[in-house]
Amino acid sequence: MILTVTMNPSIDIAYQMKNFSLDQVNRAEETHKTPGGKGLNVTRVLYATGEEVTATGLTGGKNGEFLQEQLNKAGIDSSFYKIKGDTRNCIAILHEGKQTEILEQGPIISKKEFQGFTHFFQKKVKKYDAVVFSGSLPGGIPDTCYADLITIASKENIPVILDCSGSALKKALEARPTAIKPNIDELKDLLHQEIAKDPKVLKEVLSSDMFTGIPWIIISLGADGCFAKHDDHYYHVHIPKIEVVSPVGSGDSTVAGIASGIVNGLSDEELLKHANTLGMLNAQEKETGTVNMNHYDDLYRQITITKV
Repeated sequence: MILTVTMNPSIDIAYQMKNFSLDQVNRAEETHKTPGGKGLNVTRVLYATGEEVTATGLTGGKNGEFLQEQLNKAGIDSSFYKIKGDTRNCIAILHEGKQTEILEQGPIISKKEFQGFTHFFQKKVKKYDAVVFSGSLPGGIPDTCYADLITIASKENIPVILDCSGSALKKALEARPTAIKPNIDELKDLLHQEIAKDPKVLKEVLSSDMFTGIPWIIISLGADGCFAKHDDHYYHVHIPKIEVVSPVGSGDSTVAGIASGIVNGLSDEELLKHANTLGMLNAQEKETGTVNMNHYDDLYRQITITKV
């Protein structure tokens, strides 16, 4: 069983428009409201692939109730820690092949609430085979949050997959998660330097002492696939060209594949192909965190992996 943790979930509201003009009245042709946040995208993909998964994190207010109701309707198991603040909205305006996003900051979490969630997590995590931490942290929570929670899971010998950025990622590296999945821009931000997508350059970068003790490091390269390190082995994953409907959530779908691969003991190449296939499947759908498994085998077969 896999536990996903979303500390700053949202209600994702997507407006589909032919055109979008600033300082004008714009009318949406389609509107979709779904439980959002990177961890919940991971949850939906894991559920779609048949994995046993439970979603947890922080929710509050009417939006929190809506989020819980929608997960229940979808048949997805969840167990959230309740807070006083209202779960945020995140708006995506899809227009002319572009995407404009408006993201609310989210509620401010009190010290008491964070301590309460930490105790809640400590009791809950023991029965799971892996934990996935995804996304940003709401206000009031220290940037050591993921490092602290990873330490709790590690004491129970539970693998941890982490997908975050900025100072939260930097602090979390010290706790040595099992796997991290920054994209190339997040890696540049972490190391404060420009990094080429060249495999030889990436191999040298990932050999840094900063990453010592982290078994899996998977760097998203967009249409160029990904570059991965597992222990002392390095891989360049090449993916086929596909028609992209919406790239939003593809990284989260890849994270779902990484978690699934670790839990099921897949080989390095099987894990990387599985994770990237799920990422591509999401990119072919309108709704975030959605995969059509009917197309899985065809995409999986087109992925090639080069050892570096």
